[in-house]
Amino acid sequence: MVVALGGNAILRGKQLNSYADQFENVRRTSRQMAQLVAAGYQLVLTHGNGPQVGNLLIQNEAAADLVPPVPLDVCGAETQGQIGYMIQQSLRNELTALGLTRPVVTLVTQVLVDADDPAFAAPTKPVGPFFPRDVAEQRMRTKGETWTEIDARGWRKLVCSPQPSGIVEADAIHIMVDAGAVVVAGGGGGVPVRRRPDGRLQGLEVVVDKDLAAYRLALEVGAEALLVLTDVPGVAVDFGKPTQRFLRRVTLAELEDHLVREPFSAGSMGPKVRAAYRFVHDGGRQATICALEDALAGLRGDAGTVVERAEGGRR
Repeated sequence: MVVALGGNAILRGKQLNSYADQFENVRRTSRQMAQLVAAGYQLVLTHGNGPQVGNLLIQNEAAADLVPPVPLDVCGAETQGQIGYMIQQSLRNELTALGLTRPVVTLVTQVLVDADDPAFAAPTKPVGPFFPRDVAEQRMRTKGETWTEIDARGWRKLVCSPQPSGIVEADAIHIMVDAGAVVVAGGGGGVPVRRRPDGRLQGLEVVVDKDLAAYRLALEVGAEALLVLTDVPGVAVDFGKPTQRFLRRVTLAELEDHLVREPFSAGSMGPKVRAAYRFVHDGGRQATICALEDALAGLRGDAGTVVERAEGGRR
């Protein structure tokens, strides 16, 4: 199965982005993942990287007069290595403590996007540091960038967020999983690339949503289950209203109805719900969205929101 680790697996609440904080949270998360391995599951792990890429972009700006800035796709690859290292070490230690011997491997993963994706016509994803209006307007004027005012903190650059259409390293992930390894892949939505007319790959300065990339990863490695771990008990409908309730088990038809009626936030639960729907719709057996600490119960159908095919679905 593919496990998509939300941001709370690496940073919790309003913690500072210190290395020590991140590593300690990854250790806690790894204890949960080790329990899944002990229960007999074969894991491919993926994760977010928003704060880490944000830090690199801030460093780009601060050091622009000293060293050439690093493009966004390279920042994504760097954070795959950074976070993958923390997961590799922590999970291996937790497995050893349980008397289990498993290789844990991080794979820098490229994710294909379609050059004709309509998302390229409308940048929507904020990245990097906040700047005042005059700086944003100067960058829009001189560099052709797209910026928007976020809140009182200022303006941020917007980049495109196309749909994932393939996982370049899917065959390599298959080989490692078949050999018994736990694989960390597709971190941060993967490194976005396009295939040029001559067949060569080219990196792009765009962002692929990490949850949608997890859905694509799960399909291409033949996973039976997609487990999306976050910091809430599941998917809530009528959020913030007196009628708010959490969905427990839903069929594809029921979830499709909710997707039409519910304004799930594009920045938080929306991509998770769509990823769960698309995974089961396109052939997966089960998708679960649940709290990190409920990972094993969620897989068993005892916690979170479980999306199944019509014949097994019930609330």
